[in-house]
Amino acid sequence: MRVEAAGSTHVGMKRTGNEDSLLILDEEHLYVVADGMGGHASGEVASGMAVAELEAFFRLTGDDRELTWPFKMDADRGYEENRLLVGIRQANARICDQARRESRYKGMGTTIASLHFFDDRACIGWAGDSRVYRFRGGDLVQLSEDHSLLNDLIRAKKLSPEEIEAFPHKNVIVRALGIQDNLQVDILQERPQDGDLYLLCSDGLSGMLSDERIAALLREEGEDEEKVARLIDAANEAGGIDNVTVVLARWFAA
Repeated sequence: MRVEAAGSTHVGMKRTGNEDSLLILDEEHLYVVADGMGGHASGEVASGMAVAELEAFFRLTGDDRELTWPFKMDADRGYEENRLLVGIRQANARICDQARRESRYKGMGTTIASLHFFDDRACIGWAGDSRVYRFRGGDLVQLSEDHSLLNDLIRAKKLSPEEIEAFPHKNVIVRALGIQDNLQVDILQERPQDGDLYLLCSDGLSGMLSDERIAALLREEGEDEEKVARLIDAANEAGGIDNVTVVLARWFAA
């Protein structure tokens, strides 16, 4: 397989600081977007720790498959799935520990959306409302599912379409790194097709642009680096009320 990736982050039009972080680790085919929270620069610290811990864990386990892991492997999952799962749990543990040790970081946390290619598979892992999409044949499909209060209520069918539109707590997330030691991480894998384009983004993109608008921008001609820039520009033109981070990873068969 071959993967080509591009990504960028922008502070947006309303914020003074950027609490998003991203990772493009081509040698391990690992791609990550993290959206920090906590204020007073704590969100920036949490998202930065998340991507740094994942990078370090993947570099170590890429060099030494016999390395002892900080968490047990899930017997129902393969090696690479466990690698992503344990890496995220390790990042969560470090963030929780840092918040306990330093009062200025109390309450910090971060969402995470990650993508790891191995063999002929794409594995995604996430916690929070940062998203992973797949763009194939002109169609955009959201692969991750938001861990948010709004989505929980939608799934429980407790809101009408009008109530969904007017819901005042759309940014309340129910799962994130740093919230609790025992983090539940959602993991899924699929078999990509030649030329599939995967999009990872913070809610600074998905909260400003509809899926239809995102798909339309991805259909436009140009290199993936240009598409990253167009997506960020469009989110800012729509109001840019949050930091905006976008990573595009395109998978090619060998």
